[in-house]
Amino acid sequence: MKLRVSAIQYHLKTINSFKDFANQCEHYLRSAQEFNAEFVLFPEFFTTQLLSIGSNQGTKLTINELPGFTEQYRALFSFFAKETRMHIIAGTHVINKDGRLLNVAHLFYPDGRIGEQAKLHITPTEKTEWNITSGDDLTVFDTEKGKIAILTCYDIEFPEIVRMAKAKGADVIFCPSCTDDRHGYYRVRYSCHARAIENQVYVVVTGTVGSLPTVDFMRANFTQAAVISPNDVPFPPKGIMVEGELNDDMIVVADLDLALLYNIRSSGSVTTWRDRRTDLYIDWEEAQKI
Repeated sequence: MKLRVSAIQYHLKTINSFKDFANQCEHYLRSAQEFNAEFVLFPEFFTTQLLSIGSNQGTKLTINELPGFTEQYRALFSFFAKETRMHIIAGTHVINKDGRLLNVAHLFYPDGRIGEQAKLHITPTEKTEWNITSGDDLTVFDTEKGKIAILTCYDIEFPEIVRMAKAKGADVIFCPSCTDDRHGYYRVRYSCHARAIENQVYVVVTGTVGSLPTVDFMRANFTQAAVISPNDVPFPPKGIMVEGELNDDMIVVADLDLALLYNIRSSGSVTTWRDRRTDLYIDWEEAQKI
């Protein structure tokens, strides 16, 4: 099975209306469509751009107002997914669920279905400044091109959760992220490489670039999109199938061959998934059967 993925280095800039947001998203999606992408990844927190619109009274909007755009956001990307016939991982959007703010990744299927994966590990800033709470469940999504998981930014820094995703059958991990400096970016980036090696999976990561001067905690952004493979023949020696230019407004595209993953898991130079010492620590494959 092969699939073509595209990751968007989304340029955050002040906008005046939801239509401006929709037009910018369509621009990226049309570009990905021209490359015949089947899966498109937007970054974490890219919908905070909507807060730059401001209120009708000319005041700043805060994170508490972002869930008010949820219905428009879902309708927009449902339309795009059905119209382009692509699977769109539309980054994350903050929703209000039973009075709790959740940072939720959304998967829009070409047939109109919508999958959700709440961020499971919440950073100190998200907790203290935005009062965002953590999700409770890990979902592995079935698609016509195989099983995928969506682990947002900080999530990828925890090996256990990616082990669980792989044990549930995920071959591709999509990682929407949002980092404001080199330290944060490289924490996420190096974690993506580690998870690809440990679990012999592909990882697709991207983030936001640009700035939102009127939105708290979105004034600085630093990223470089990448599609990452295990470090083994026949993949690139550095495990980088493609990467963007640092902090540029752009998309990257790569082809993923799942058969290559299956081959290295059984007969690669190293077989890290098969060689787990489950006599010493939990076997997540077995745990899924309980």
